[in-house]
Amino acid sequence: MSKETFTTGEAAAELGVTSARVRQMVLSGELPSEMFGHVRVIRATDLEAAKHRKTSPGPAPKAKPGQSNGKKRGKKG
Repeated sequence: MSKETFTTGEAAAELGVTSARVRQMVLSGELPSEMFGHVRVIRATDLEAAKHRKTSPGPAPKAKPGQSNGKKRGKKG
């Protein structure tokens, strides 16, 4: 990483996540950032720290109404 600061889009590419996830990380305080005009920037050092931070996976997605949850229906036998 030779840059000193990254936009949310650039940070997302570096982290392998979406821009929305980077904004979520910023809002939660997980990833420090600063505003320059209307552009949010993330320091390279903060981005590097976020890359090496261990995170736990989020909750499993819920099945939509009408979708199978893998269980068979019918007579017990």
